[in-house]
Amino acid sequence: MFLVDTNVWLELILDQEKAGEVRQFLQKTEARSISITDFTLYSIGIILTRLKKDGAFNHFLSDTLENSGVRLIHLGTADLKQLLAIRRRFQLDFDDAYQYVAAERHGLTIVSFDSDFDKTQKGRKAPRQALAVS
Repeated sequence: MFLVDTNVWLELILDQEKAGEVRQFLQKTEARSISITDFTLYSIGIILTRLKKDGAFNHFLSDTLENSGVRLIHLGTADLKQLLAIRRRFQLDFDDAYQYVAAERHGLTIVSFDSDFDKTQKGRKAPRQALAVS
């Protein structure tokens, strides 16, 4: 079971350098094994609308959340308090700490291109690495 980080989704949506790796991971991984946080969802929405890519965000919502079985998760107040401790412990930004706590709470492997997770206990896997263990 995987928590897919914001940068992985954006890599595909914006057709960046590693989009092929992301596409392969998503095609070969059952949707019900993939989770996304509400924080990631909102971040993608903010980025895409700033880029005037409202259509891409609408497609992402339909394709990823409405029609696929990808699980949307969020953190409660107690989790947010834990986030602050995790942020300090591993020297993470708020968004990375949010993902970390969500993954920890739900027993998920973090799939990300962000090396900041490498300094944490959970670590992370790039999409290609996650595919190898799924």
